[in-house]
Amino acid sequence: MDHYYTIERQSTAEFKDRGSRFIAYAFPVSDAESFKKQLQALKKEHGKAVHHCFAYRLGFAGDQFRANDDGEPSGSAGKPILGQIDSKKLTNVGIVVVRYFGGSLLGVPGLINAYKTASTLALQTVPIIQKPVMSDIELQFEYNQLNDIMVVLKQCHCVVVKQDLGLFSTLHFQVPRHREEEVVYRVGELRNVEIKKILPSR
Repeated sequence: MDHYYTIERQSTAEFKDRGSRFIAYAFPVSDAESFKKQLQALKKEHGKAVHHCFAYRLGFAGDQFRANDDGEPSGSAGKPILGQIDSKKLTNVGIVVVRYFGGSLLGVPGLINAYKTASTLALQTVPIIQKPVMSDIELQFEYNQLNDIMVVLKQCHCVVVKQDLGLFSTLHFQVPRHREEEVVYRVGELRNVEIKKILPSR
């Protein structure tokens, strides 16, 4: 797998049913810790809401996920939210749906419909984008080789993550997986450049 699909930016949508308001926030997210920060911020913003239900799916293979009903009947909130992320084959996406109770019970079918609809509306208002799966590579080299290395990285659309430049320098960068072999070969051909390690893809 060389590419994955996610959303471009945060979006918000609202759905109402029998007085209850369901406000959905969909946003791109790279890891569980980042999602928790977004969730805490929304809980603070909507302190008077009765529920803050959510779901997320993470990882290039989409193998990290979680769904939470936050006090709603089991399976009536988190699962329908996650279902909308999965229906569009997205990853690195989180959705939080905030509920303000309107005085009338909706029942499990009503809740499933409300959380599903709010999530769908949020995802409909934001562009879905294709992004390359990236691999992480770290290099050690002499400073006078920096220009030659940067030429290769620029041509292959790599992203520098961290650099420690000195007489003996270290550079950590990400390369699109489908160009990893090319970059490793070209950098390996340069004098005094050592591919110290290839970190696991994130």
